[in-house]
Amino acid sequence: MSLLAVKPPHETRTRILDVAEELFMQHGFEATSMRLLTSTANVNLAAVNYHFGSKDALIEALFRRRLDPMNAERLEALDKLEREAGSAPLAPEQIIRAFVRSSLRMIEDASGGGRNFIRLLGRAYTEPAAPIRALIGHLYAPTMERFKQAFAKALPELPGDELVWRMHFMF
Repeated sequence: MSLLAVKPPHETRTRILDVAEELFMQHGFEATSMRLLTSTANVNLAAVNYHFGSKDALIEALFRRRLDPMNAERLEALDKLEREAGSAPLAPEQIIRAFVRSSLRMIEDASGGGRNFIRLLGRAYTEPAAPIRALIGHLYAPTMERFKQAFAKALPELPGDELVWRMHFMF
């Protein structure tokens, strides 16, 4: 085998993540076997284990790959709005736009996998896989706390538990 035929490790890792994202979105987390994933990605199980170590670690990497940049973009948008507002509270609509803008852009990204990821995220919230929902909650926690603070400042008359429920339904 020629050394030129060997794919760089980052390409194999990206291919595994892309295929996992598609398969998990189509079939769900439990119904997607490692055998199906490896055959679709045209890799062996050792490659998955090398890059991720386990199916759980693969799922975490899959969510981090998209959620970390999405959350950073959301926080950057919120920070910018708050800098521009000075000490004044933001309008709730501004806060909502800062949160949803990156998701909407991702939905439009069919060729880069963003649309699949948004669909996968929706599936993660509807499937009874508590560990995955817990993982997503953990990844979102710092971002949600910042948005909660902004909403609390914008809506000081709203009781805290009511704010949390409204945010929950918005997200």
